[in-house]
Amino acid sequence: MTEMSYLDGNMLDGPMRELFTVDLSSAMGRCENCGTTGSMASLHVYSHAPGLVARCPSCEEVMVRLVRGPDRAWLDMRGTTFLQVPMPMEQTFPGPL
Repeated sequence: MTEMSYLDGNMLDGPMRELFTVDLSSAMGRCENCGTTGSMASLHVYSHAPGLVARCPSCEEVMVRLVRGPDRAWLDMRGTTFLQVPMPMEQTFPGPL
């Protein structure tokens, strides 16, 4: 692979926020190729393609592809074995009176 400049994984936050209602920059994922686990913010994001390509910071394999069209988006996460998304604590409601 030729050396290209990349942005950090925080670049994915805005575009992916359109698809999900939670902040994914602190979500943890594991690379299918090398097994490295880290936050979405640690990915190396390349925007030189018709979309965004996020690569593992350890082995440089593609973990996430995101392409946005005028009325839809395509999200390919084949290089990610899991994505652990932090969720707010559930609110507890008082029981019946």
